[in-house]
Amino acid sequence: MKFRVPKHKIFLYYILLVFNFQLNAETDKIVSGPILGYSTSKEVLVWVQTNQAAEVALEYSEIGNPRNKSISETIRTDYKTGFIARLIANRVEPGKSYNYNLLINGKRIKAEHSQTFQAQSFFSHASHQDPPSFSFALGSCAYVNESEFEVPGKSYGGEYFIFNSILSKKPDFMLWLGDNIYLREPDWDSRTGFLHRYRHQRGIPELAPLFASVHHYAIWDDHDFGPNDSDSSFWMRETSEEMFKLHWGNPNYAKEGIYGSFTWGDVQFFLLDNRTFRTANNNKEIGPRQILGEKQFQWLVNSLAYSKATFKFVAIGGQFLNPNPVSENYATYSQERNKILSAIRDLKIKNLIFLTGDRHHTELNFLQEDDVSIYDFYRFAVNFQISLPFRKKSFTSGRNAC
Repeated sequence: MKFRVPKHKIFLYYILLVFNFQLNAETDKIVSGPILGYSTSKEVLVWVQTNQAAEVALEYSEIGNPRNKSISETIRTDYKTGFIARLIANRVEPGKSYNYNLLINGKRIKAEHSQTFQAQSFFSHASHQDPPSFSFALGSCAYVNESEFEVPGKSYGGEYFIFNSILSKKPDFMLWLGDNIYLREPDWDSRTGFLHRYRHQRGIPELAPLFASVHHYAIWDDHDFGPNDSDSSFWMRETSEEMFKLHWGNPNYAKEGIYGSFTWGDVQFFLLDNRTFRTANNNKEIGPRQILGEKQFQWLVNSLAYSKATFKFVAIGGQFLNPNPVSENYATYSQERNKILSAIRDLKIKNLIFLTGDRHHTELNFLQEDDVSIYDFYRFAVNFQISLPFRKKSFTSGRNAC
């Protein structure tokens, strides 16, 4: 006996089937990421953001051994956390590199570019072996245009091919030195505004390959904290801190503020917070004049004193060694700056380099006091339009740059 199905029923089934496929495609959509966060010899962080609630996991395998796959714990993204998943690869071996894919609602998402991460090689000074070599990139002041929120005239952003140039150098990781996003006036009054700015910034295609295969660490400065030159009085500072910790993959943070530390090989990096405890730039009369505050200062001094690392890098959003008390240079907070320099000298901290951002040119400052040498490498902006060369000579006649 033969059965005939009316054509209209077949057509209806086809419509439902197509609609279901489209619904799944929308559910599987990635808004931004993947972004590699910290790397250790035992685990690696991978960050991703979906467009709506979804079950997200990480599938990874050692390069050259694709059959031996591991899958991370599944994370359900939700509205409260901006549909963000922070996935941990904890079945890694020191010094090994891995290919990875994202699984969203059980479906493997096809990678649009290379997706690899590395577990750090294990290093101990007690082993008396040479430390592993590595390279890292630096950048600050990444302005991404959004036409409806730009001031009249030429915008600051553009020429985003610089991110491809950074990737071509194959750094092991990148350290973002603040102003990693530029909050606009409609952004900094609400949690929704902060989420929008991060989401818009990370949506440009030029960033995706760099995010997907280079590890990233970050500090902030005024424009990713709040308004221009903002300080501890900023009314949304708790939200700002929450958003930073949600969107960046540093291995640790202070309970209040974003300062912390990480190591790579025989180098230790100290990531400072120059906004949460900062006295207003214009307040030079009332209360202690500070950038770090006493608690963060004590943490930094004790950490430098304890560190066994051969080299020590201190990252902070604005220039530290520059002695000119202008703009937001640390020299405008001279008492706290002198206290830090005195501690470095008294503790005889060796091989110390400050990495700073904020201004849109590159400069290397050098300070020699007794037998202690301190460098301050002042990093240019990662937007071509706001980092064009405007002076080829040193700003002072003394030997302050090389």
